[in-house]
Amino acid sequence: MSNALILRGARVVDPTSGRDETADVRIEGEQITDVGKISTNHAEEVDCAGLILAPGFVDLHAHLREPGREDAETVASGTRAAARGGYTAVCAMPNTDPVADSAAIVEQVALLGQAAGLADVYPVGAISVGLLGEQLAEIGEMATSNARVNFFSDDGKCVQSAGLMRRALEYARAFDAVIANHAEEGALAGGGHMNEGEVSSILGIAGIPAEAEEVIVARDLALAKLTGARLHVPHVSTAGTVELIRAAKARGVRVTAEVTPHHLSLTDDLISGYDPVFKVAPPLRTRDDVDALRRALADGTIDCVATDHAPHPPEDKEREFDLAPCGMLNLETALGVLITELVDAGIIDWTRLVEAMSTAPARARSLTGHGGPIAPGAQANLVAFDPTAAWVVVPEQLASKSRNTPFAGRTLKGKVVHTMLRGRFTVREGRDADGQR
Repeated sequence: MSNALILRGARVVDPTSGRDETADVRIEGEQITDVGKISTNHAEEVDCAGLILAPGFVDLHAHLREPGREDAETVASGTRAAARGGYTAVCAMPNTDPVADSAAIVEQVALLGQAAGLADVYPVGAISVGLLGEQLAEIGEMATSNARVNFFSDDGKCVQSAGLMRRALEYARAFDAVIANHAEEGALAGGGHMNEGEVSSILGIAGIPAEAEEVIVARDLALAKLTGARLHVPHVSTAGTVELIRAAKARGVRVTAEVTPHHLSLTDDLISGYDPVFKVAPPLRTRDDVDALRRALADGTIDCVATDHAPHPPEDKEREFDLAPCGMLNLETALGVLITELVDAGIIDWTRLVEAMSTAPARARSLTGHGGPIAPGAQANLVAFDPTAAWVVVPEQLASKSRNTPFAGRTLKGKVVHTMLRGRFTVREGRDADGQR
């Protein structure tokens, strides 16, 4: 009996090949073997009429919390959420306990991902030992480890020292690795809990000015130009940062950038109720910033969308606003937010959506096998979603071990129906393929 599978009649959107057409996709084992109008030929068929079929989504920025905070998330629960959200690859940030600043820890995270088998997990290594910003971590050791790390960040903490940042960029260049710095100048941001502006003044909450991000981004772009290294700007949140990145790209600086679903859709006035679910780093900004981020994603100044999925258990998150940690869930809601807020508004089209969620992030981290193309010989890492399906976000129904979603109760448009990792369903007909939901 043939082990072939045909995904029948989907609208195939693949930015890599430029394909946007109704087609069938034949899969045998781990690979795509044909795309077009395909006869049955003793293959199982899956009706995908009305669905958009795209390369599986790639998240450059997720906090899976393991090792050390398994009460908030595990690699298994986080990648289950990722699969439900259409992701086939997830980059796990290093602010774990212990910190992922050595070959042993990044290899452990990679192995946990392999054991879960729900998405490819690519560990992000720390820039500095213990995320302390004092001593360079063993970048070379992690880059040449079995985990083959090529992306480094102290995310959650900014590398304040320009000297250390320069050395990190120079060292990473030897491995063609990428450095991503959480941009927040400490002296400017010190003690702040939300965007500095009219709302923070009314509420009496200490604010973080946009300039705290922009000063560091400007510095890092200058250092990237100096060293010729690859820089990635995570979770861009201000209009000023957009202009800095746009100018740097025009000068030939090797820089990519990401924006989160929440910075594309939420504003600082939501904090008027002092609900800590809206506390995030960098903070939610103004409507002008949101509009600038949307335009930048549409025109490619910002390359991709990353979730910054940051789970926290209720006993940590549901505290007084100034004591609550920063972070939001995003893996299962990212697609719906982008369709609802950007595609339906005519800001981006389906090709740009797929490029921002799949092709561009895979390219930014040089992830072989992800991001397309949907073509014979390619790995069958795919997502099929219903672009018109409406659903309500219910925190208790999410796969994450935590519940801190800012979209609770919201009706979103666009729902994942199938996710496939190397020819194997991780989500099928909207349900976990292993039967856990």
